[in-house]
Amino acid sequence: MTAIRPTAVAGMFYPADFAEATRQLDAFLAEARIRPGDPRRPKALIAPHAGWVYSGPIAASAYARLLPSRGKIERVVLLGPSHRVAFRGLALSSADQWASPLGAVPLDRAGAERLLTLPGVGMFDQAHAQEHSLEVHLPFLQAVLGEFKLLPIVVGDTSPDMVAAAIDAAWGGDETLIVVSTDLSHFLDYAGCRRLDQATVAAIEGLDPTAIERDGACGRVPVGGLLISARRHGLDIVTLDVRNSGDTAGDKSRVVGYGAWALYEKDTRTMQDDEAGIKVIGSTLLELAWASIRHGLAEGRPAAPPGLRPGRLAEPGAAFVTLYRQGQLRGCIGSAVAWRPLAEDIADNAFKAAFRDPRFSPLTAGELDDLDLSVSVLTPPVPMRFADEAELLARLRVRVDGLIIEDDGRRALFLPSVWEQLPDKRAFLGHLKAKAGMPVNHWSPNFRASTFQAVEIGKE
Repeated sequence: MTAIRPTAVAGMFYPADFAEATRQLDAFLAEARIRPGDPRRPKALIAPHAGWVYSGPIAASAYARLLPSRGKIERVVLLGPSHRVAFRGLALSSADQWASPLGAVPLDRAGAERLLTLPGVGMFDQAHAQEHSLEVHLPFLQAVLGEFKLLPIVVGDTSPDMVAAAIDAAWGGDETLIVVSTDLSHFLDYAGCRRLDQATVAAIEGLDPTAIERDGACGRVPVGGLLISARRHGLDIVTLDVRNSGDTAGDKSRVVGYGAWALYEKDTRTMQDDEAGIKVIGSTLLELAWASIRHGLAEGRPAAPPGLRPGRLAEPGAAFVTLYRQGQLRGCIGSAVAWRPLAEDIADNAFKAAFRDPRFSPLTAGELDDLDLSVSVLTPPVPMRFADEAELLARLRVRVDGLIIEDDGRRALFLPSVWEQLPDKRAFLGHLKAKAGMPVNHWSPNFRASTFQAVEIGKE
């Protein structure tokens, strides 16, 4: 006999009727907020799981990205937090299919068997029986993908690292999509919700699970696991929509927050491909940075992002802005991963380099005449493979590679320009460890490193 997990919240969180569920899904997807000009297929999504009347429009902003992938994604790994049952670890479903108003969905039995070899992963149907955090996503996935196999995982009392291990084990190729289910803050007043949700947005955009507060997201552990895995795989992240129930269908006295994000595999464009194009617009990049600093001096806040026509400035880009005064460093802030338009990234980081770098006091108008500035545009980081520190150093290219290191929650980055002061590989790595707060001789099996390249404009 075929074992089918029946719906638990159909008729409550979303319609149980095929026609009405389809009508609502079509309406949500038609109204979804689509970022124009981004043809990439997401590798992963983060989307909310409340009743559709509240969170459906925000979830649709993520799922609409999958419409061009219908028939191409064959497998969905779906993770969400446990709301009903307390348990340790990660719970799989022993069912053969999951019921849905749009028809039953088969489960990925082979994928489940592989995950069962990991510590802390087990079959636990009780965790799935009444859980809504996964079920509400199923009709959305059916509407945009058609047929696929599902690997559902309820996340209990565990660590983001354990979730990341499961995600890595289930990563697959282009045929596999990963979806993490979470709502944001719960039952705050409207203003308080917006404040806490913006802090959570910043943590997610920064791929920093440690910065998500306990009350910032009910799915903060599965989200944290995805962020760890995304950093390992060099994924870009884009915020799609952030609203709350006061914006959609509820009053504003006591609201719940929702957000949606898309994560994309690294851009395969090399720095050689990008260098000529960056140099063509180099003067524009510098002027964007200078204008943002002047605006900060005059207004005390960042300038509004400029209106952008299609082109390199409007495409996602990661950049560092470095300030010098009388030949000495005066500020340096940037983004390691592209998640917003390049022009916006440069303008914001220029302001922060001038006024928010914690190593320096805010820039004053009297310093402007002696100030020099450079903009470095980065390629996506690529994880390095190595068995030990000697192999890492052997693979590192002097005066070519920038380097990102991380271990035990500590992380630091050096631009390729740092080779000018530290041309020795061992010294370069040692100083970067010190910057991350690690001992110079630190090493562990969990030590990770990624390289990137950069085109620097504005410094001879």
